[in-house]
This record gives sequence, structure tokens and C-alpha cells, in this order.
Amino acid sequence: MPILDSWIADRTRNFDSSGIRKMFDLAADLKDPINLSIGQPDFAVPRAVKDELIKAVEEDKNGYALTQGMPVLREKLQAEIDHKFGHSDRKVFVCSGTSGGLMLAALAMVNPGDEVIYFDPYFVMYPALVELVGGKSVKLSTYPDFQIDMQLLEDSITDRTKMIILNSPSNPTGVCCSEGQLKAVAELAERKGICLVADEIYSRFTYDHQHFSVAKFNERSIIIDGFSKSHAMTGLRVGYVHGPVDIIDTMIKLQQFTFVCAPQPCQWACAVALDTDISHHVAEYELKRDKMINGIKDSYEIVKPDGAFYVFPRLPWGNGQEFCEHAIDNNLMVIPGTIFSDHDTHFRVSYAASDEILDRGIEVLNKIAKRG
Repeated sequence: MPILDSWIADRTRNFDSSGIRKMFDLAADLKDPINLSIGQPDFAVPRAVKDELIKAVEEDKNGYALTQGMPVLREKLQAEIDHKFGHSDRKVFVCSGTSGGLMLAALAMVNPGDEVIYFDPYFVMYPALVELVGGKSVKLSTYPDFQIDMQLLEDSITDRTKMIILNSPSNPTGVCCSEGQLKAVAELAERKGICLVADEIYSRFTYDHQHFSVAKFNERSIIIDGFSKSHAMTGLRVGYVHGPVDIIDTMIKLQQFTFVCAPQPCQWACAVALDTDISHHVAEYELKRDKMINGIKDSYEIVKPDGAFYVFPRLPWGNGQEFCEHAIDNNLMVIPGTIFSDHDTHFRVSYAASDEILDRGIEVLNKIAKRG
């Protein structure tokens, strides 16, 4: 074995990002591509938030933040969470993006050999996250309607099950769990003594009904959220986690020895973001969703998404790699479903784009659907 290869830790070998890289490599030479692959908002960071960020930098608030988060943001978050849930044992801390929060949750709670249940399709980080901490992934299919089968979930629980990860609204499907479904999962986790981690980064992007949090039904749930999607701040890396004090204190301790803190100037900006209305952007994205669905529904089988900013259509022919490479040949960038799933039956479209880009994308999607 070459010496450099022998230096690479075994834990890195069982997950692979080459599929995503290959898609972007293939698209690298496109001129003015129709990019429906990106999972980030296409609108600008709100002006008031930008102004606060600039002010914080100019006032030299550029040093280390408190590991648990700056009071200007953390105390405002705590007040909001206390008002919403009223739990006696629920504490919040500020993390380096929701990905940082997910990593710290796994490090804090999952021992080698522990089983972690999550639902297929899934956010790409989940399998890698479980592998990195030595856990065992238990993936439960939600096909064809992307709803949780409660009997399958209950039957999949063993004496090694430590955690259930739930993502609603979902990336990549955009589908939300109903209030009744969330209640059932939350109560099952509580009854079985399993940690329930809810990835709620798309909580502000719901269209057909309000967002429901599992914390409403499970006082010991761990909730992970942030500002990346809601305020188009993906590069500023600020998220937050709330849950029982013992778990949160453990995560803060781990943050001290890993991420250290979320960027201080960005936390001052996020304190303003909490008071910044984004409802007009949510309304615009609901219209974009409807435009995309109505534009391609005659060519593709689609489960209507009611949140986030993704559509997850069924492939009309071939496999995901073939279809997405053909899309690239037509100047369109979409992502094969195998990036998010053990099933090779769907592909992901992001409608976080201008209406002009969406119209071009719809035209190409309808065109390439006819190849069989």
C-alpha cells in the first residue's frame, strides 16, 4: 500500500462525494448554465443584516466569540425558544452552522456501534456523520410518497438504537411531515428512550401549512436550526441547537475543542436577522415551487413538496447519472438522486433561482423527458 494511502483513516473510506464532484466537473465548461443544482437561496442577505455585520467588523468585534454564543444572539434565541415551547429543561447554544450542530450532536451522543436511524432520501451529510463517529446507519425508505412508515420505524428499533434523525422540511424532497406524523415519531422516541434529533434548517420555508417542531411533542428532543437558508447566509456559518441542558453542555464542551465558536461578527448580524421579516421571500418561493411543478408535471411524476426549495421528480428514463449527464449536455445542472438515496429512481431540482432561469430549466426538463 502506498505510504500516503496508508495515512488515510479507515473512517473516511465508506462514504463518497465523488458523485457530486463529477456532476460539477462535467458542468465546468458550460456557458451560462441553467443551474438548478444549488441548495441556497438566490436572494441577497437582508440590508439590515449586512449593515450590522459591517458595523460589527468596523467596531472590531472580530475576536473569538464565547463558545456557547454571544449574549446578543444567544439570549434572544433563548427567550424565543422559552416562549415557544415553555420547557423547564431546554437550553440553546450557537454553533458553526447547522452542519456543525449535527456533527456535535453525533459526537456528544453516538458511541461506536450505536445505531442511528434516518430516512431515505436523506441529507448527504447523515451517512458520513454516522460513519465518522463509528455508528451504524439504519436507513428507512420513505418511497414512494416520502412519508414515514411508523410500523417500519418501530420494527427497526433495537437495543442498540441511540438516535433518530428527522429532517422536515426535507432535503432533497421538500416534503414536510404532518403534525400527526411528527407527534407519533416524537412519542415513539420518548417511549423507547431514544434521542430524537430534528434538522429544522428549512423551518421558515413552509407553504401549505405552518411548520411543526418535534419539540412540541418531545421535551427531550434536540433541535438544530440556523440562518443559512432563511436569510441567505450560507457562507456566514451560524446555526443554533437547543435541547436538554446536559446534552447542550456536552455539545458546548465539544465545540470548545473543535469549532471553537461561530464567527463573532456574524452572530451580531444574526441577532438582527431574528427581527428581519423574510415572509415576502417565502411567498416568492411558494410561487417558484408552483411554477416548477406546473411547468413539468405533465412530463414527470412528482410528490408535491410543501417546504424547502426542492422538487424530487421521478426519472422518466435511465438512471440518475445518465439522465443528469444528458441534462448537462443540454446546459442544465440538476443532481442525481443517488447522492441522497440508496434508490436510483429520482433526481433533485432546486427552484432557488430567478424566474428567467426557472423558465429555461422547465423548457429543457420537458425536452429531455421525451428521450427514452
